[in-house]
Amino acid sequence: MWDFKLGEVFATLWKTKSFLVFRFLIYMGITLAYIVGTGTGGGVGYLFGAVAANKPAGVFYGMVGGFTLVSGVLFYLREYLLYMVKAGHIAVIVKVLDGEDIPEGKGQIRYAQEIVKQRFKEASILFVLDQIIKKVLKAFNRAFFAIASWLPIPDGVLRFINAVVNTSITYVDEVMLAYNIRHEVENPWEGSRTALVLYAQNYKIFLKNALFLTAITWILSVLVLVFTFGPIAALIAYTPYQGGVAPFVLALVTAWGVKSALIDPLAMTAMMQVFFKVTEGQQPNPEWDAKLERASDKFVELKDRAVAWGKERFGSDSQETAVPKP
Repeated sequence: MWDFKLGEVFATLWKTKSFLVFRFLIYMGITLAYIVGTGTGGGVGYLFGAVAANKPAGVFYGMVGGFTLVSGVLFYLREYLLYMVKAGHIAVIVKVLDGEDIPEGKGQIRYAQEIVKQRFKEASILFVLDQIIKKVLKAFNRAFFAIASWLPIPDGVLRFINAVVNTSITYVDEVMLAYNIRHEVENPWEGSRTALVLYAQNYKIFLKNALFLTAITWILSVLVLVFTFGPIAALIAYTPYQGGVAPFVLALVTAWGVKSALIDPLAMTAMMQVFFKVTEGQQPNPEWDAKLERASDKFVELKDRAVAWGKERFGSDSQETAVPKP
């Protein structure tokens, strides 16, 4: 079975409820933006379709255009979402897991954002770091499943397992960021390198828990999708657009919003709980450091950035400031 304690996970999330509400409002705002954008696009398309004597086609292309426009805007806001929302929530969860008191209400949000700014001076740094961590984890999984391909497992099953494992990365990469915050690591590149090595040398435990959490989040997300599809389809029935994939797409977006706001924090907190418990007192194993170097060019880039960070601030290769604080 899994190694996380759901009771403690829920208790932790309850203590960070102010940030959880903030997160919920942000992602529900995004969901509303999709609904309004798609609806407005459909309305504009309806007018053009009326002129062209093809209203259904006009509404369809208008809705696609509105949906695409909102997606484009959110693409440029993704750094902000990572920096101020996800990383902020990670920060307060770390403090609660370590038994520290945190503020309530709006003070909790300001407190979290200050912690993030101390560890990651700019949103761009955190975003690049997050992308590198994801690529290193994917490369590690590819190397692992290259070995698994020798086992008597059907290709279809192996591809499915690989897809599930890659999906689970979304909960693991957030733990790498949590490591930097928990240990107050000055050099975020070196801190993430250390966290990745600790992950690799304990990967069987983390992979098992990540797979359980992925299954739980999928089940909960499907339930949300089922419960939201009916009301959205009923609303669209009052528009000129009839049938098609629009109700399903909007229900999918709504389910994504609920998942990002409420379900993902559960999985993230559980993985952090397991990671901190398993790696407590461990030191990075040089053998696993070398294995990651061979498996991923991005891991080598991470180490190079860590050295460059030290040179920029101290004029040498010293990584003194990268040593985690006890």
